[in-house]
Amino acid sequence: MFFSLVIPVFNRPDEINELLESLVLSDFKEDFEIVIVEDGSTIPCKDIVDAYQNKLNITYFFKPNSGPGDSRNFGMRNAKGDYFIIFDSDCIIPKHYLTEVSKALNAKYVDCFGGPDKALDSFSDVQKAINFAMTSFLTTGGIRGGSEKLDKFQPRSFNMGISKIAFQKSQGFGNIHPGEDPDLSIRLWNLGFETRLFPDAYVYHKRRIDWSKFYKQVNKFGKARPILNTWYPKHNKLTFFFPTVFILGFVVSLLGLIIGFPFLIYGYGLYFVLLFLSSIIANKSLKIAILSIIAVIIQFYGYGIGFLKSFLLVQMLKKKPQEVFPELFFKK
Repeated sequence: MFFSLVIPVFNRPDEINELLESLVLSDFKEDFEIVIVEDGSTIPCKDIVDAYQNKLNITYFFKPNSGPGDSRNFGMRNAKGDYFIIFDSDCIIPKHYLTEVSKALNAKYVDCFGGPDKALDSFSDVQKAINFAMTSFLTTGGIRGGSEKLDKFQPRSFNMGISKIAFQKSQGFGNIHPGEDPDLSIRLWNLGFETRLFPDAYVYHKRRIDWSKFYKQVNKFGKARPILNTWYPKHNKLTFFFPTVFILGFVVSLLGLIIGFPFLIYGYGLYFVLLFLSSIIANKSLKIAILSIIAVIIQFYGYGIGFLKSFLLVQMLKKKPQEVFPELFFKK
């Protein structure tokens, strides 16, 4: 099995350097190729890529900007492998990653897999706090941290693999972003393909974002989910409503506190205490534990408000997603 590693990049040559540097250290014994797709960047990474030509089997493409999903499709169409592995440019790859993927595929083949993400000690405190918010069982149910059901996993495109056959039959990613990951997973299921979580195939996901960018990211996640629920009602889940219910419930609990009914707010207090203790145990840092609380508040508020707005406009009022949320769709 020949792996093609497909990596879209937009204006982040420094990230590509770190990613390629980590792949040089891979302990995988077989040959593999790397396909870098520059998505219309004004700060290209070609010079960085050229510096690794003698160390890695690497190909560089430049194309007009059309979004990460379309760039991944472009890379897979131009790749030589029979199995594609997709990374975001802000990932650092452990040296054992490809060995673990190969081992898992040989043990029980699957046409699409996803892996978790972790944080390196070198990450900033804010990055570690955001990583905790995105991977904790207390927030996302551990979806990105690796605790979701192994045999019904929706791979995330920062760390996923898909066979050439599955890509050709599904035509790859759609033009919604974010949301292209679950969209592709569901279409693969409908075509009869299986997906699975490979718990040991993790990457270090750096997420070079500040609080403002994190809010915008999770807010878009929230907006995308009701759109996907409209497209695929069979896969709608009550848990998707949790952040919105959490935010609305918090407002109600504050009102209860004002009128002398404080019991609801106690539940929120207990939840944040559990978050704090969980982060302390995971990160062994008081500062990161405090920042984790901030990250979770931003995560729930951003996602919850985005979900509520999209639910009302798309699912209740039947507005066209492309018209009410054009920022979620790339024009091809």
